[in-house]
Amino acid sequence: MTLYESMLAAYNRDGGTTATPNAEQEVCQKITLAGLRRGGFFEHAAFYGGTCLRLFHGLPRWSEDLDFSLTEKRDDIHLENYFDAIREEFRLAGFDVTITKKDKKMFGRVESAFLKESTETYDIKFQTRKMVKVKIELDTDPPLAFETEQKLLLQPYSFWTRCFTLPDLFAGKMHALVYRAWERRVKGRDWFDFEWYIRQGVPLDFKHLQARIKEFNGEELSLETFLALLRERLSTTDIDLVKQDVLPYIDSARQGELVVWSPAYFLQLVDMMKIQD
Repeated sequence: MTLYESMLAAYNRDGGTTATPNAEQEVCQKITLAGLRRGGFFEHAAFYGGTCLRLFHGLPRWSEDLDFSLTEKRDDIHLENYFDAIREEFRLAGFDVTITKKDKKMFGRVESAFLKESTETYDIKFQTRKMVKVKIELDTDPPLAFETEQKLLLQPYSFWTRCFTLPDLFAGKMHALVYRAWERRVKGRDWFDFEWYIRQGVPLDFKHLQARIKEFNGEELSLETFLALLRERLSTTDIDLVKQDVLPYIDSARQGELVVWSPAYFLQLVDMMKIQD
């Protein structure tokens, strides 16, 4: 049994040899993180976003991408510097992979909402598993004013990953919820994560949120103005579209929890938000 197969076995619900494409993708995400760690990437960068929240904090939904930010603005750190380390990690796990740069012109509005010229985006692909792909992004000119911490992952080996702290992860999510552009597809995963943060009692780092809004949107907002924008977004979005987006990313046992979702429900969650001092 290869290392990859051993890792995948932990996801098998029936104890057999099958697993969902989501599970295969998550195993590949872990292998990618391990390669980046071996290459020294986390000396200069930190992990954030939904996949960080799932792997290190138990967010109960699948997440697709690996999102990273440099911890300081500099122009000599690039994802390409770590490709050999990623390829070697997959080779040790039993796979050969190709890493290709994504053409930003081909991105839809939802996907490209927060892609700046300084964002590097690549896909890791597998010849033998066409349905599995890992997308990695690095912001090389990031908004700062965030804190990081070291989080432990046990597979494919035990290693530390530098991650945004929960209040700063929350800030990134609230920026996405309010400012993400849509066409027809509402990214309801933002709503799911917002609910999770409130349930966990995580405070919002509003200083980092302000830095993100200024960097990406050129606006300087007070807390009161941001909360007004948040309430407007929550009260005017089609909640059925929100639910439809989330369903493929959560287990069937949790799908019944969405029955309570409504604009009024999310507006009450806003009133329960904690702001970090």
